[in-house]
Amino acid sequence: MSYHHNGGRHELGQNFLVDRSIISEINTIVAKTTGPIVEIGAGDGALTIPMSRSGRPITAVEIDPRKARRVAGRTPDNVAVVNDDVLRFPFPQHPHVVVGNLPFHITTAVLRRVLATPAWNTAILLVQWEVARRRAGIGGATLMTASWWPWYEFQLCVKVPARAFRPVPSVDAGLLEIRRRETPLVADRKPYQEFVKHVFTGPGRGMADILRRTGRMPAGRTRNWLDREGIGVHALPKDLTARQWASLWNAVTR
Repeated sequence: MSYHHNGGRHELGQNFLVDRSIISEINTIVAKTTGPIVEIGAGDGALTIPMSRSGRPITAVEIDPRKARRVAGRTPDNVAVVNDDVLRFPFPQHPHVVVGNLPFHITTAVLRRVLATPAWNTAILLVQWEVARRRAGIGGATLMTASWWPWYEFQLCVKVPARAFRPVPSVDAGLLEIRRRETPLVADRKPYQEFVKHVFTGPGRGMADILRRTGRMPAGRTRNWLDREGIGVHALPKDLTARQWASLWNAVTR
C-alpha cells in the first residue's frame, strides 16, 4: 500500500516523509513507549497507518482538511483524525506520547507549545537537523534548551536526509526524542527561566563576568560555585550542562 502523494501544500510547510526505513525506525522507537498517541501533522498517514497497527489509541492532528479526510478513511477505529492547527489543538490532560513530522516553518512555535504542555511523557519529533542538534545540546546548549533542561531530557536519535521527504526540503532533518524527567531538577519554572534568559542575554566575557553583572550572586560565592563545578571563568552559558544549570539556580536562590 502506498501512503504518499506527490508534494504538500507550500503554504502549510508540508514535506511528507516517504523513506520507509525512517518510518520503520520511528515506529520502532514509538513501540518502546506506552499509552495513547497524539500525532502532529498526520499528512497522508505515513506514520499514522503503521502506528495504528499497535491498537493504541491515536489522535492524528492534521491542518489540511483534504489530508485529514483521506487519513480518516484509511485508518482503523483506534485512530481519531482531528482537522485542526496544532498551535490551537487542546492536548489531552492524561498521560500520552507525542509523535510528529513538524512543519519546518513553524518548528520553534510547535516546540514551545509542546514543551509548555503538561501530561505527555515522551515526544518523538522530526525537525530540521540544526534544530535537533541545538535542542540536544550538541555543540553547546541554546537558551531554549537550557530553559527546559530541568524538566526534559533531549536526545538526538538519527539524521534524516532531505531526500527522505517529498517535496525535498533544502535541509536535512533530525529525529529528536524528548523525555519528561520523573523528578524535575528545578522546582520553580518561571523564575528559573527568567534567570536563564538573563544570563544568556546579559553582557560579560565568561560566566564569572556575566554572573557578576547580573548581580544575583556575590563574587566570592560565584568563584566557589565555578570551582566546585569545574567550570572555567571564561566558560559561556552554552557550555553548562543541565545539572550545572540546576546547580547554579540552587546556588543563586539559596
